[in-house]
Amino acid sequence: MINIISYICIGIGIFFWFWGTFPLLGKRSVLYKLHTLSVADTLGSIAIVFGLLLKIPSEWPLLILVIITLAIWNTMLGYVLAYCSSPEENHHEQS
Repeated sequence: MINIISYICIGIGIFFWFWGTFPLLGKRSVLYKLHTLSVADTLGSIAIVFGLLLKIPSEWPLLILVIITLAIWNTMLGYVLAYCSSPEENHHEQS
């Protein structure tokens, strides 16, 4: 039963990877495309790692670290992209 759930999680993760790639072909803004891609990749990667966690529970410390790192890294990357894409007048220098 655990193997089936593991394969389902890995399959969901792969689905999210492809689902995040399709908007790259659309006509929306680059930032929308990057946002969609980063969210789908994060969710897909976390689902895949969770599936691996079910298959090899002896490696749980490393796999939990991977999940936390994925969540933090992609969240911070989203903030950096949003900040860099905002108009120059919104960037305030502190004196």
